[in-house]
Amino acid sequence: MERVFFLFLLIPLLGAQTTEVETTFEPSHHLALENEYVRVFKVEVPPHAATLLHRHRHDYIFVTLGDADISNEVTGKPPVELKFADGDARFTEGNFAHVARNLSDQPFRNVTVELLQDDKLRQTRSRWPMEGGNKTFPGGHSKVLFVKDAVRVSEVELDPGTTVPSHHHEGPHLLVAVSDLDLRSDVQGKGPTAWKLKPGDVMWLPADYTHALANTGSQTARFVTVEF
Repeated sequence: MERVFFLFLLIPLLGAQTTEVETTFEPSHHLALENEYVRVFKVEVPPHAATLLHRHRHDYIFVTLGDADISNEVTGKPPVELKFADGDARFTEGNFAHVARNLSDQPFRNVTVELLQDDKLRQTRSRWPMEGGNKTFPGGHSKVLFVKDAVRVSEVELDPGTTVPSHHHEGPHLLVAVSDLDLRSDVQGKGPTAWKLKPGDVMWLPADYTHALANTGSQTARFVTVEF
């Protein structure tokens, strides 16, 4: 009888999570890459499921994969319904805990990019203007989405057969694939390299190199870059 009474008291406690976990221990967040600049997670929440209550200690950028409808439930605040389109990229200030609840019939997928040097970046003057930097060329474009914490985030679209003219990368950057990618990178002074990525795949690219980039696939290539 005492055991039954104990279980009866325990049942309400199981219905709500009161203890937050670190993002690295949240089961829907899968670590994909980590270095001195970023910690990158591939996130997937099943339909009508939710993450555990987890804390984001750093500012972060996320890129949504597929359309999404979620309830963002931040500790101490009322839930907010958010809808995203495929390829949307957003910036969020860190130091909060929340639950992300998937309201749709499709998995909620994104790539979350934690800025591990956010304190330093906030105090660094960006080398990019807040506006400008958009580039259009035959068969494609590069559009700056936002500049935040001395980081520039852009979306790139390339039609099949399109080549981005030779250009220089002064700092390192992260590439996040939004679509299937079949690309060829022709780095100055080196031979061509083939890149084949799936949506949600990420690639860290070094600073100080010049290259041309071609879409060798049969469909439009879509990706987001996070430049430092």
